Amino acid sequence: MKKRLLALLMAALMILSIGAVPALAEEAAPGVGLAILIEEDDSMINTYSLLAVNPESPWADADGNAVDAATVTTNTEGADALINWLLSEEGLDAAAQYGFEEYGEYLFYIKEDAPKSEKEIPQATDETKIIRLSTTTSVNDSGLLGYLLPTFEEKYGYSVEVTSAGTGKAIANAKMGNADLLLVHSKKQEEAFIEEGFARVIDGQEAERLAYMYNFFVLCGPEEDPANVREAADVKAAFAQIADGKFLFVSRGDKSGTHTKELSLWPEELGITEEAESFEPYQDWYISANSGMGVCLTMANEQGAYILSDKATFLTFRANGGILE
Repeated sequence: MKKRLLALLMAALMILSIGAVPALAEEAAPGVGLAILIEEDDSMINTYSLLAVNPESPWADADGNAVDAATVTTNTEGADALINWLLSEEGLDAAAQYGFEEYGEYLFYIKEDAPKSEKEIPQATDETKIIRLSTTTSVNDSGLLGYLLPTFEEKYGYSVEVTSAGTGKAIANAKMGNADLLLVHSKKQEEAFIEEGFARVIDGQEAERLAYMYNFFVLCGPEEDPANVREAADVKAAFAQIADGKFLFVSRGDKSGTHTKELSLWPEELGITEEAESFEPYQDWYISANSGMGVCLTMANEQGAYILSDKATFLTFRANGGILE
């Protein structure tokens, strides 16, 4: 957390020097009735990892049926180039700085033990130019990729094709042979991906899973906070209060990293899992959307519901008046 504290100190000094902060942090934009009610709870750290796809993976479709390996081509050189740039001093600094100039807050933080790379990055060739990145909606909806990738593409001549979905769907996409690398945020699903033989260690690194940056999940809800979660002892107590009072809650319901985290926060006795029958008794207040973060935030905003979000996407949603492109 030392780097995060230093970043906050730098932000404070910058604010003092310019006498103002970009309009975002405390005031909701017109049309946005949601507010951050709980954040930076120890159980709400949200870690992002890079994984290079193994070209000799046991390819399988969404139903687990084998995919003909002859139909799959993996751009390992391009994947390595992008991973090495993201883990370079330039890439890490860019990710760490994202958000403050526009939003007045740093939206992502680099882990103190983040893997780093000093590898020379090759220029793209006709064979390696197209890189397929399968990623989670949070790094896309937050604007981070739109901020980072143009620098990489212009400097080295690559073109990164981004497919974003919940982590579960992003990983499934890679298992079908439709991605060269992953950028996702669900440790359990990432480790399963590795154990099943779909990931590889790139040259210069020690492990398949390269966990390098983080932000925080935040519990959001109506500004008036009918469940009074602001006063809860911690985020798990807040979730218990929402359930006890049967206050509306919008769940991603899509096996994403955010959905996985949310499931871990409900009281165990409720028995809420990914399976529809587990939350059927609570359907009068528990809304399983099976959608991305932007859609779910819109639903929560319209219905005055509580919702778990990554902080970066929520701040972008609020700054843009409730719109995520």
